[in-house]
Amino acid sequence: MNSSSPRSIVGYLLALRAALAGADPALIQDAVYDAEEHLRAEAAANPDKSEADLLEHVVRTYGAPDEVAAAYLDTDTKVTVALQPPVSRRAQSANLLTRFFSVYLDPRAYVSLFFLILSLFTGCLYFTFALTGLALSLGLAILIVGLPVFLGFIGIARAISLGEGRLLEAVSGERMPRRPIHPGASVGLGERILETLRDGRTWTTLMYLLMMLPLGVVYFTIAVTALAVGVSFLLVPFAGTAQRLGWMVSEDTGPLVFTPVWIDTPGGWVFDVVFGVVVLTTLLHVARGVVRTHARTAKTLLVLQG
Repeated sequence: MNSSSPRSIVGYLLALRAALAGADPALIQDAVYDAEEHLRAEAAANPDKSEADLLEHVVRTYGAPDEVAAAYLDTDTKVTVALQPPVSRRAQSANLLTRFFSVYLDPRAYVSLFFLILSLFTGCLYFTFALTGLALSLGLAILIVGLPVFLGFIGIARAISLGEGRLLEAVSGERMPRRPIHPGASVGLGERILETLRDGRTWTTLMYLLMMLPLGVVYFTIAVTALAVGVSFLLVPFAGTAQRLGWMVSEDTGPLVFTPVWIDTPGGWVFDVVFGVVVLTTLLHVARGVVRTHARTAKTLLVLQG
């Protein structure tokens, strides 16, 4: 091992971060977690070895920091390419109309719309969990049981954020961490509490869980309203035709009344179909764009920058 090689676990992790400088923060988090997990396991299995000897063994078996960084960068590039959905030629067309309607060929547009609708329910769950956990932690802070309750609450919150990140990666394609933040070397309960309080990601994670409720309300309202408007206009020609044929006339309620009246005319039907299709197509574009922006914001809050 040459003089420039790391001679401690902390030094190895710092060298790995330096080798990954400029890479995606989520990739850095994954690489550092895996390396620290391996180093801590090696240290626990070889308590008689000094850190310098241990690092020399790790560099031979696991790899030097620059080698590990290169391997992660290469693997991540291949995985990202493999997971990308095929790009439609219509989506790359110079014709704006063709590109506008090509959104129907993008599977992520549909899952993005589903995410907007689902966000109301996940937002309620996240908000309730975060508020309840904070209230319990503060209420039990004067008791000795309050410390482990707080640590458990933060641990569950980070596990939720990791799962949320994987969901957002699948929906939007934005690279998210696949490993949590490593807890580091074993320390006492008091030191662990202080580290948790000093960690900025603790508070940004809770902020994300709390803000998901108002965001979920907005997302759900946009999605459901646009769906209702678009589908309603598309159904007007069918409802008008059925009513003229006597299929939808009820003796109790009478015939359907459309307002304004002109939308239930042959000329209005053309407008209804065009307007309904435009609304639904725009909704898919908006859903895809909103989820991409949401994923980038979530990444800033949930990922500790490398």
